[in-house]
Amino acid sequence: MDITYVILHQHGEQRRMFAMLDEWPREDTEGLAAVWKRLEILLETHAEAEERFFYPRLLEVGTGHADADSPQDEVEDSVGDHNEIRDAIRSVGRAEPGSSEWWDAVTECRIHNDDHMAEEERRDLADFRLHASRDLRHEIAIEFLRFEAQRAAEGVPPQDKDPEEYISQNS
Repeated sequence: MDITYVILHQHGEQRRMFAMLDEWPREDTEGLAAVWKRLEILLETHAEAEERFFYPRLLEVGTGHADADSPQDEVEDSVGDHNEIRDAIRSVGRAEPGSSEWWDAVTECRIHNDDHMAEEERRDLADFRLHASRDLRHEIAIEFLRFEAQRAAEGVPPQDKDPEEYISQNS
C-alpha cells in the first residue's frame, strides 16, 4: 500500500459520489440525503486523516512541487481548502435535502473539493512520491486507513483549523 495511491483512489470515490448525486432522482430526497451523508462522512474522515497522518510527514520530507514553493505552502493551502469544504458541508446540513439551497451548497462543496483534489494531486502527492520512501508511504497508508475504518460509521465532526497554526504545530 502507498498513501499516495490510497488518496488518489479516494479522490476517485469522491468524484464518483458527486456524480451519483447528479444522476439520483430529484424527487427521492430521502435517497439524496443518504447518499450525501455517506459522501459527507467520506469527505471529513479523508480530510482529518490527511491532516493527522499525511501532511505532517509531507512537511518533514517535501520540498515543494509544481506551483508550490515549499511543503509549507502545499499544506497551508490544503488545510485552508479543507476548511472551505467543511464550511460547504455545514451549509448542506442547514438546507432541506433536494431544495435549491441544498443543491447550491452541494455544488459549492463540489467546486471546493474538485479544486482541492487537483492541487493536491499536482503538488502534495507528487512531492511526497518524489521524497518519501516506500516504507514511509506504506506506514502512513496503514495509519490513514485504520483511522478511517474506525470512524466510517459515525464520521468525524467537521472542525476548521487555522492553516498557519497547523503548520506551526506540525513542523
